[in-house]
Amino acid sequence: MAKKDDKKATKKDSQLVLRLDKAERDAFVDLCKDMDTSAAREIRRFIRDFIKENGTD
Repeated sequence: MAKKDDKKATKKDSQLVLRLDKAERDAFVDLCKDMDTSAAREIRRFIRDFIKENGTD
């Protein structure tokens, strides 16, 4: 039951819209599928890592 509560606490409530070349987007999505992950998950991971590496404390 705790898992369900944890999921509600981390509910996504914002979007980031970006424009990129269709070929790059398609290659990225295909690569993510091949690696059994999603494009959104990998972009979120990139953002979290970027903040950890470059953010101020």
